[in-house]
Parts: sequence; C-alpha cells; structure tokens
Amino acid sequence: MVRTAPSVPPPAAATLPPTSAARADDFTARLPRLLTLFRWLAPLLLCSLWAIGGSYHLVGSLFPRLFIGVSAIWLVFGLLLPWLANRQHTDPRHAALLAVAVDGTALTLLTAASGGVESGLPLLALVPLGGTALLLEWRSALLTAAVGSLLLLVQQAALTATSLAEGMGALAQTGYFGGTYFLVAASGAFLARQLRETQALVQQRELDLANLAELSEYIVQHLREALLVVDADDNLRLVNPAATHLLGKHAIAGRSLAEAAPQLQPALAQWRQQPTGVAPTKAVQFPSADATHEVEPHFASLGRQRPGPVLVFLEDLSRVAATVQQTKLAALGRLSASIAHEIRNPVGAMSHAAQLLAESPGLSPEDRRLTEIMHTHGQRVSQIVTSVQQLSRRESANPERLQLDVWLPAFLDELAETLEWPRSSMVLTGTTGLEVRVDPVHLRQVLWNLGENAVQALRNTDRPTTVEWNYGRHVGGRPYLEVADHGPGIPSGIADHLFEPFFSGRVGGTGLGLFIARELAACSGATLRHEPRPGGGSLFRIVFADPQRWEA
Repeated sequence: MVRTAPSVPPPAAATLPPTSAARADDFTARLPRLLTLFRWLAPLLLCSLWAIGGSYHLVGSLFPRLFIGVSAIWLVFGLLLPWLANRQHTDPRHAALLAVAVDGTALTLLTAASGGVESGLPLLALVPLGGTALLLEWRSALLTAAVGSLLLLVQQAALTATSLAEGMGALAQTGYFGGTYFLVAASGAFLARQLRETQALVQQRELDLANLAELSEYIVQHLREALLVVDADDNLRLVNPAATHLLGKHAIAGRSLAEAAPQLQPALAQWRQQPTGVAPTKAVQFPSADATHEVEPHFASLGRQRPGPVLVFLEDLSRVAATVQQTKLAALGRLSASIAHEIRNPVGAMSHAAQLLAESPGLSPEDRRLTEIMHTHGQRVSQIVTSVQQLSRRESANPERLQLDVWLPAFLDELAETLEWPRSSMVLTGTTGLEVRVDPVHLRQVLWNLGENAVQALRNTDRPTTVEWNYGRHVGGRPYLEVADHGPGIPSGIADHLFEPFFSGRVGGTGLGLFIARELAACSGATLRHEPRPGGGSLFRIVFADPQRWEA
C-alpha cells in the first residue's frame, strides 16, 4: 500500500492487473488440462495398440477383457473429472489426489493385464505422477510416489507368485520403476515449490510496480505544472489537467496532437528535426486555448529511440511574468509612494511660479517661450506623479455586468469628441447582447488609454485612419474586446517590453499607461495582450473572465 501525505487524499490501492493475475494462475490452470488430455488419449491409444496387435497383442495379452474394461472406465473418468473439478465446493488438491489415485489404480491393472512391468506400461505413470507433484506439496508428492510404487510391487508380486510373470528380473525392474517414481515426484515437488515462490515474487513485484505507476500518475495528474506525453506517432498518451486547461478541452489522451493542440505541433516538429547533441533553439511561444496565457513548450525525449516518446512541459509565461510583475510592483509601490509625496509639492510650486511669470507684461517672446516649456514639463512631471500614486494605491475592483453593445457606443462618442477625432473613424462591430463582468471605471480607463494610443499612432500618417473596435466570444468561451489600428505598428524589440513600467516607445510618454491598463484589467480577472497586425498596425485584446464563473 502506497503511503501519501495526510493532507493529500491517498490513491486507491493498486490491484494486480487482470493480465498479471492470468499469468499467475496460468501454470496451475494449464497443467490439469494437459493431464486431462492425457487421460483421454492414453486409454484410446492403448485400446488402439491392443486392436492392431491381431493374434499377438502388444498390450493386454494376459487379461484382454480386464484391459479393455479398465481402459474404458479410465476414459470415462477422464471425461467426468473436469466437471467434478469445476464444482463449487470441490478442493483442487482433493481433485488432484483423486485423479492420481485413479490413474495409479488404472495403470496398475493395465500393467497386470499386459503381463507385468516388462510391458513398459509403468512408464505411463510418470506423466500423471510428475504433473500431480507439480500441484502438491512435497510430502503429498512423495506419498503418491510411495503408493504408486507399492501398487506396482503388489501386482508384480502377485503375477510372480501365480507364475504369470518372470521372477527376480521382473521384481528388480519393479524396483527401478519405484525409484524412478520417487525421483520424479521429488523433482516435481521441488520444481513446484520454486515455481510458486517465483510466482509469488513476480506478483509482488507487479503489485509494487502497479502501485508505483498509480502513484506516479496521481502525482502527475495533481501537479500544477502542465505536462503531457506524445508518442512517436504524435498521439497524446498522457495529459494532466493543467495541460488541458492551457491547451483546451480537446487535449485528452488518445487524440492526435494535430487535432488536440494544433498550436503545439509545429514546435514539436521543429524540435524533432534538430540534430542530437545540438543545443535546442528557443521554442515557439503561443497563446493558450482561452487566449489568457502565454505558453512556451519545453521538450525532453523519453528513451533513446528517435523519433520516440516525448515529455512536453508547458511553461505558463503569464504566471511567471505575473510573479515578476508583482515583485516589481511591490518594490515600486514602496518607493514611489514616498518619492511622489516629496516631489508633488515642489513641482506644483514650480509650475505655479512659471504660470505667474508668464503673466508678467514685460517678458520678451524668448522668455515667454521658456516659461511655457517650464509649465509644460511641470505638468508632465505632475502627471507622472499622479500615475505613480495611482499605481501604488491600486484600488480594488467593483465589477458589474456590462452589455458591450450598449455601453461602448456612448464611450466612443465621448472619446472621439475629446480627442477631436471623427466619430465615423471609430468602427464598432461585435456580437449583440454580449455581457462582461468588469469594473466600469477601470474598463473606461483601460479603453481610453488604448483608444488614445491608437489615435496618436494614426495622426499624420497616410495609412487608413480607422480605429476598429471588435468584441465577441473567444473559441475558449470567454468574451473579448479588441482595439486595432492600421498605424506603423510597434517594433518587435519594443513589443517585448511594452507593458513594463516607465518604458515608452513614444517621445513624451510616461511609460505607465499600458502598465496601469494591464494592472487594472487584472483587477477584474481580465488579461490585456498585444499582437501585431499583418500589413502593419497594432491590435490590443482584452479577454474578460467568464461572467458565470465570476458569480459562482
């Protein structure tokens, strides 16, 4: 029995598999059938030898009627023995003892009917004696050999006394047969003991392996890390729940990788093509089935066969990034709260002084331009301080149910009017009646940031000036909202750091807008991702939490 920690429900005790149990009983089940076959064939063969002997019978020459009668009774017993052995309350050992007793009596009478031990019929007794010895303990086997030898000796002595057989030579031959009986019985009992001990050891080892395999499967199934095993034919052999969560409900054991996880198959094919011993290249990253996680696969070959089974470990980069982000946020919050408080007052005084100085009538145009620069950058510093304080406080979300096709049009009207952007260039498409559960204040701030970035990317460009707002339900079932533009796009080197604090690819940016947007989305259980658009442009997708799961 496998022992597990008290806090984890222990797996059910493994039992011997049916195939193993069949192998364990195969020896004891097959041997009685072979002995039964012997009891059918031996009487038929002996009767055939008697019949083809003509006037000079090879067997049964001394007492032909006795020979034929005993052969017939032996055959009938052989036919009835399987039915008797299969009865519900019949002990297999008792059935074996009865069978060997009948075999010994029949062969003794057949030997006597054939003229004694010189007929060679006592050799046939070695078959049931040796077979029965394999089923009995050594004492019972030796007792059986002793009884068989005694019967043979009695019948040979009786024949010698009645002058129906030769004297001392036949008795000596009887002794040889008796010694052979003991040797076969002892060897069979010893071999049976070794076989039983080997079977018990094999069964124990199989039980240990079954327990170990079940424990291993239990551990794999309850790991938080996503694991799966793919065979040489790219079929899934093992998938734990964490991997199913990332790859989708179709990722189950028995399905092909192309059907269950098409986004993973190219990465595995690329890994298989790499030469042995060469350092693997960085694996291709892909989004999870519900588009809320970034997944990076890692591969390890199981065995030396190539191609062969592969262990795939799916690393949830979103979880790692979230952990790093929380660490950064904690350190940033402690530092920024104190710095922002100390900077706000001096910056406010400087901005106010610059504003008063700009109102002086005696300033030259050059000095007035300098005061405008002071005032503009003072406002920028004040904006950064406000963003940092907002980031350090990060109020908890108050999610509500919002119907996007009702809420979004009013928001886009206000956004277009504030940014002085044509409302006709704000294109809204989506599924009617789609509801999300999110904090409206947070959603407004996130979408305002995304919309303002899209408009700024489209200003002074010869590309299409349409900002596309599309919402619907993801293939994984979760609702989403996309904000896309046809601007110049974001270079790949910048895209990797797009959501890091104080990182900005735009001149004059604070580097906190997208970082705060992602944090506010996370407050409501949503995720914010960026994807490049074919042909140029950017696409930001918010994947909301399932409203039903939130309420549960």
